[in-house]
Amino acid sequence: QVQLVESGGGLVQAGGSLRLSCAASGRTFSRDAMGWFRQAPGKEREFVASITWNGATYYADSVKGRFTISRNNAENTVYLQMNSLKPEDTAVYYCASNPRGVTSIPEFWGYWGQGTQVTVSS
Repeated sequence: QVQLVESGGGLVQAGGSLRLSCAASGRTFSRDAMGWFRQAPGKEREFVASITWNGATYYADSVKGRFTISRNNAENTVYLQMNSLKPEDTAVYYCASNPRGVTSIPEFWGYWGQGTQVTVSS
């Protein structure tokens, strides 16, 4: 059974930092692209960051320079380091994997976690 389990969300003040983790199991993810998306109340799910199997990274303009995605293939884990957080970063953050490569379109990602809430207070 394929599972992606996110952790590390919480409540933080503006300007603070959080580190999200996503542990993958149930298949080999080392050749998959891995990504983070987020969904705020009343909004569509949007791309945040992605990383290819060999470490190339891509970011949404809104998080570039503040967020860093990384992965540990040996441990089937992907991370999202979030610095200089803003209230507009408040959302449920989802981890996803895609054996076909990176894309910013959520519908093209095959596997999803259950999400972790990130709340940034002003």
